[in-house]
Amino acid sequence: MLKSAIRRLIPEPIISGYHLALAHLAAAVYGYPSRRLTVIGVTGTNGKSSTTQFIGRLLEHAGHRVGWTTTAGFKVADREWVNDKKMTMLGRFQTQKLLREMVKAGCTHAIVETSSQGIAQFRHVGIAYTVAVFTNLTPEHIEAHGGFENYKRAKGKLFAATRGIHIINIDDEHAPYFLSFKADKTYGYGLAGASQTLPRDAAGVIPVIASDVLLEASCSSFRVDGHEFHLTPIGRFNVYNVLSAVATCRALGLSWEIIQDGVARLESVPGRLESIEEGQGFGVIVDYAYEPAAMNAVYEALRLLKRGRLIQVLGSAGGGRDVARREILGRMAAQEADVVIVANEDPYDDDPMQIINDVASGATAEGKRDGVDLFRILDRQEAIDKAIAMAQSGDLVLLTGKGSEPVMAVENGKKIPWDDRAAARKALHRRVQS
Repeated sequence: MLKSAIRRLIPEPIISGYHLALAHLAAAVYGYPSRRLTVIGVTGTNGKSSTTQFIGRLLEHAGHRVGWTTTAGFKVADREWVNDKKMTMLGRFQTQKLLREMVKAGCTHAIVETSSQGIAQFRHVGIAYTVAVFTNLTPEHIEAHGGFENYKRAKGKLFAATRGIHIINIDDEHAPYFLSFKADKTYGYGLAGASQTLPRDAAGVIPVIASDVLLEASCSSFRVDGHEFHLTPIGRFNVYNVLSAVATCRALGLSWEIIQDGVARLESVPGRLESIEEGQGFGVIVDYAYEPAAMNAVYEALRLLKRGRLIQVLGSAGGGRDVARREILGRMAAQEADVVIVANEDPYDDDPMQIINDVASGATAEGKRDGVDLFRILDRQEAIDKAIAMAQSGDLVLLTGKGSEPVMAVENGKKIPWDDRAAARKALHRRVQS
C-alpha cells in the first residue's frame, strides 16, 4: 500500500530514471556476469516458463551447464528451487546475483523469462542478451501498461536490445512487429498450414516449420526439415513451446540428432497440465492457466482425452489485474466444464468474494445454475475438496490458475503458503478416508 502511494506522488519520469539507474548499478555491483554467459531471453504472454525450461533441458542434453529464472522456478547448474516470489522477473539486484551464481557454478547458458512489467521497469537493462525469443501475444496486464499497444511495445524492447539472434513465432498475428527488429540472425517457427505466413519483406528469416503434426492423448509428433520429433507433453501449445526451443537450439548450433533425442526426453513442466495420481478412479490435473488464451489451449489439450464429466475449479487474480477477463473466464468454464466451482485464487487487496462473483456471473450467463452445476466457494481447499468429492469414475477434475505456485497473494502484500497439488492430494486422501 505504501509503495503504491509513493508511486502516485512521484512523477513517472523520476521513477523510470530511478529504475534505470538501479539496473546499471546492479549489473556493476555484480561484475556484469551476463557478459560471461550466453543469455536467452524469453518473452510473450503464454508459454514462457515451459519454453524456458525446454530450452534449458535441451542445452543440458547437449552437455552444457545451464541456469534459468522463470515464473515457476530457478535453476543454477545442478540446483533447482521453486519461485515463491510471485514475480516472473526478479528485481535487478536479485537477477544479477543469480547470473553471477550461474557464472560461479560454471554455467555456459542462462535462460531468463523476461516479462513486460520487468522490461517496463528496466530490469532487463544490464543483461547482455544473445538470443531473444517471442512466444505469442494476447491481451494481458493491460491496466498495468495503460493499453495493449504499450504492452506490445514493452515486449519489443527486448528485441531492440538484442542484436544477436531473434526467434519469432510467425503464426502469431503480431509476428510482423517482432520481425521488424534488426538481428544478426532471425528464425521464424510455426506450424505448416497455419493462418500466419512470413511477410514478403522478411527476407533472410530462417524457417523452422513443423509439418505432419499429430496430437494424441499420450504424446504429440511432428516433422521439421525431414526430422521427426516425438514429445510427451500433450497439446498444440506444447508443440509451439517445443518448436521455439528447437529453433533456439538450432540457432545456437546444436545438431538435429541431439535436439531430436532431447525432445523425446522432455517432461511437462511442474504445474503445467500436471496429473495428480493417488490411485483414484478419475483424473486430476493442475495447470497454471489464468487468462483466456492459455485457458483455451488447456481445454483444447483436454479434448484429446477420453473422459466423463469435466469439473473445474478456477478463480481470477485480484490486484486490479485485467478485471474484464473475470467474466470471460466464467463463460469459458461454463462452456467447457460440466461443473464449475469458482474459488479464491490470488486476491491481493481486492475483495475475494467480488472476484468470485464476477467470474461466476460469466458462468450464469452461459446457463450454469448456483447449487446445481455452479458453486461459489471462498476457501480454495474447500472448493477442491468439493470437486474431488463430486468426481465419479472416468471424470476429470481440473484445477487452474495456480499451477505449482507455493504461495497465495492476499491483502497487505502478504503471501500465505499454498500449493494446488498438495491441496488435491489432501482432498483425495480425505475422500478415501470418508
